Amino acid sequence: MGKLSAAITAVGGYVPKFIMTNQMLEGMVDTNDEWITTRTGIKERRVLKEEEGQGSSYLAIQAVKDLMKKKDVDPTEIDLVIVATATPDSLVASTAAFVASEIGATNAFAYDLLAACSSFLFGMSTAASYIESGKYKKVLLIGADKMSSIIDYTDRTTCIIFGDGAGAVLFEPNTEGLGMQDEYLRSDGSGRPYLGMDAGGSLMPATEETVKNRKHFIYQEGRTVFKFAVSNMADVAARIMERNGLIEKDVAWLVPHQANKRIIDATANRMGLDNSKVMMNINKYGNTTSATLPLLLYDYENQLKKGDNLVFAAFGGGFTWGSAYLKWAYNK
Repeated sequence: MGKLSAAITAVGGYVPKFIMTNQMLEGMVDTNDEWITTRTGIKERRVLKEEEGQGSSYLAIQAVKDLMKKKDVDPTEIDLVIVATATPDSLVASTAAFVASEIGATNAFAYDLLAACSSFLFGMSTAASYIESGKYKKVLLIGADKMSSIIDYTDRTTCIIFGDGAGAVLFEPNTEGLGMQDEYLRSDGSGRPYLGMDAGGSLMPATEETVKNRKHFIYQEGRTVFKFAVSNMADVAARIMERNGLIEKDVAWLVPHQANKRIIDATANRMGLDNSKVMMNINKYGNTTSATLPLLLYDYENQLKKGDNLVFAAFGGGFTWGSAYLKWAYNK
């Protein structure tokens, strides 16, 4: 028997039906389609409107339902459910615990993982570690964010970027040398002032004043975040390749966080990859935060082949960032 590794064996995804186009945003803030497209690569994004009162858990549950339609999974055999999210349903009750109950994963323990836009990437490391321990056989990792719940649609620096969505993957043991191969994960708390949300946590609890001053919406200092993301996301992706002796021809796909097309292009260029090897859906979904990486797998699943080398890269507020190297484990 070969060394035990953690492989992705199924993928699911979900995006809301409502499409918010750049043209719609032109009527809300001082911007235009050309400006948004040239600077971000985004043409439209999805917003959860058809289900009033629903949160990130709704998106997560729909993604898992899609996964289970494609793969015969008995939910009672799932050992662990992790929901990677920056927008949990509640700051107290676990979103993952609710999702696990709703999908029938009655024998699983569950918890949320929050690392901004790097949440799913960090979750891959966590899920793989549980599998590699030999104690767990099925770990469900979900990236889900209802970013529209924390977006100020009068702030053109943020409202043009983010969308809602969810993606889910199932990790299972593998002895063929497939699955997770390596990771390089980083964080730097000095980045907190440049991308975040002031109110709603223990540092600044909700008050009439915080609501009036719009402190419960995310903000970002665009130039600082862009500069840091371009440098660090490209660095860690290149480092993963070098550390594992990979050259351009060895990499089947770059799976990059969908924050900005220019950041994605810079990462691909640093890796020496042609655009044909770069997964991209930012044009139709925008930045769905924790959902970007699994939604890429969802959209590109039919093009993936068993044994393909995938390099994941992400960058998030806080700051958090990193890269992972995974060998794909199945043909669709």
